[in-house]
Amino acid sequence: MEYTREIYWNIGHSAGVLIPMYLLAFAAFGVLGWAFWKRIQVYRQGQPLNRLDNLGERIPYFLKNALGQLRVLRVKGPGSLHSLFFWGFLLLFIGTCLIALQADFTDPLFGVKFLKGNFYKLFSVTLDVAGLVALVMLAGLFVRRYLVRPKGLETNRDDAIMHGLLFVILLTGFVLEGARMAVTELGTPLAAWSPVGLVFAKAMAGMGDDALRSLHTGTWWFHLALTISFIIAIPFTKLRHLFTTPVNYLLAPLGPKGAMTTIDLEDEEAESFGVSKVTDLTWKDIFDSDACMKCKRCQDRCPAWATDKPLSPMKIVQQIGEVSFDQPEANLVDTCTRDALWACTTCRACQEICPASIEHVNKIIDMRRNLVLMEGEFPGEEVMTAVDQLEVNGNPLGIGYATRGDWTKDLPVVTLAEDAEVDVLYFVGCYASFDKRNQAVAKSFIKLCSAAGVKVGILGKEEKCCGDPARKLGNEYLYQTLAAENIELIKGYGVKKVVTTCPHCFNTLAKDYRDLGFDIEVEHYTVFLDRLLGQGQLKVKAETFDCTYHDSCYMGRYNDIYEAPRTLIQAAGGRIEEMDKSRAESFCCGAGGGRILAEENLGSRISVKRVGMAAETKAPTLVSNCPFCLTMFEDGVKGAGLEGDLAPRDIAEILAERL
Repeated sequence: MEYTREIYWNIGHSAGVLIPMYLLAFAAFGVLGWAFWKRIQVYRQGQPLNRLDNLGERIPYFLKNALGQLRVLRVKGPGSLHSLFFWGFLLLFIGTCLIALQADFTDPLFGVKFLKGNFYKLFSVTLDVAGLVALVMLAGLFVRRYLVRPKGLETNRDDAIMHGLLFVILLTGFVLEGARMAVTELGTPLAAWSPVGLVFAKAMAGMGDDALRSLHTGTWWFHLALTISFIIAIPFTKLRHLFTTPVNYLLAPLGPKGAMTTIDLEDEEAESFGVSKVTDLTWKDIFDSDACMKCKRCQDRCPAWATDKPLSPMKIVQQIGEVSFDQPEANLVDTCTRDALWACTTCRACQEICPASIEHVNKIIDMRRNLVLMEGEFPGEEVMTAVDQLEVNGNPLGIGYATRGDWTKDLPVVTLAEDAEVDVLYFVGCYASFDKRNQAVAKSFIKLCSAAGVKVGILGKEEKCCGDPARKLGNEYLYQTLAAENIELIKGYGVKKVVTTCPHCFNTLAKDYRDLGFDIEVEHYTVFLDRLLGQGQLKVKAETFDCTYHDSCYMGRYNDIYEAPRTLIQAAGGRIEEMDKSRAESFCCGAGGGRILAEENLGSRISVKRVGMAAETKAPTLVSNCPFCLTMFEDGVKGAGLEGDLAPRDIAEILAERL
């Protein structure tokens, strides 16, 4: 016998079947297209933004995430359920298209049948297994959403529609197959190539041919109606993510991670700066709200949300969508609330884990920009004081700029004003310049460079804050003022390479300053020392110690620097006991986004929670490589009552002790 089957068995291939079927299909796709066109008009309220450049880079990213589900699979449990369901449903869709192609085009027009023989056997068994996998995975997702119900997972009408439609479509598909096989294939070798359909066929075998044919006909039209309903429901429910999420992969930012838009403060036509209403957003910001599935991955990883603050990155994105579609004249800042906006540490955990490539952080910063630049608002009086000090003394600590280089006394380091012929410029940063605890780190770095034969220069009293805290708080004007002064100074000295001990300085100089004409190489000191160590230029003796290591947000998620710090710790003899939240999943210290300057008045302290995670490893030392993290951990240890049990230290200090 030939391995194939009759398409449209029991239904017929007459005009009475094909015309209504295709009319309904075209009508459904017409509704789908019309509804998405209406949504596009809402997106177009936003400002223009080109996200179709570099298609040679965008298309592979789109394909590997849309088809490969790489971002979805970053969370193994629900990610695996979703991905397996997606692949199963995709195969069923491809199979349906192949059936329509043969039955309605290649066979009647050209007499070509390709669903036969070995290809048909592969086709049949693949679709059966795909349907079963999709059905089981859908059941798993149903159990998670409606029975397990993870905290914070919002469930509404859309979820019921999606689960119901998909389940009945899959189930009726197997009922159709079973009824057909019970009449035409039971007892033949062909039946074995449809294993799931065979189970259904055996269960129905006792019904008799007439009953099976009636069941098949009714179910076929019902299945068609469900499919048409599914297509129509896509743009009106969360099913729209079938289109919007893959498209969002194509529209993902290609520039440096965490890059921000540099405002043209000289634009005389600008009526306002920052975002306060929908028309201030880019169209992509509005589109992001349609790509969001409310999976709450971002919320689960948000340090503000985890410490009972009012910020949920997921809700910010959803609120932008609600305002854009329902209340376009509403004030976004009032809708999202100031407390939520100020709570963000810009740690980027939300954006890193998002399966839909949604960009959360810049939306928040843009609203902060409006609060600061247009309304003169800050999260507290202490922040206003720190900002005033930045303007006066070039640092937020209120210490005279003339003493910025005093920590270098008796150390082998020069100011560039004295001698500009140096191997590297050490951009010290505010905390390492003025805070005694962090001065110890700066001194250790100088000792390490000296031991490696590297001549180091600093700017001393000429150096200003890199501007990161001001910029992340929304004060773009102050940031650009500080940056312009630093850039002019550094370029004026003919510097070839800059090294920082602060990840915030590193990220700002290496990325943000590029928009302002700064093109000098910048490295974080861990990468710099790791290379010196590998080249044999820096030598340390290993002395065994136990520790846990904290991946700072601006080293890890912003710059993908994970190995160099660990290599240095291990070279010093460190045995690292990793925290549960490490590397890309690291939990913020609480100081980013300008929060280093603000009191933490809402919820519990982020630093105390992170220190608690470190204490769970039982390691006596908490190692980091960021002055903000070190400062927060010193406070966190005291707040958690862990003094004497856990000592925060910087990698540079540990290495310097082992020269």
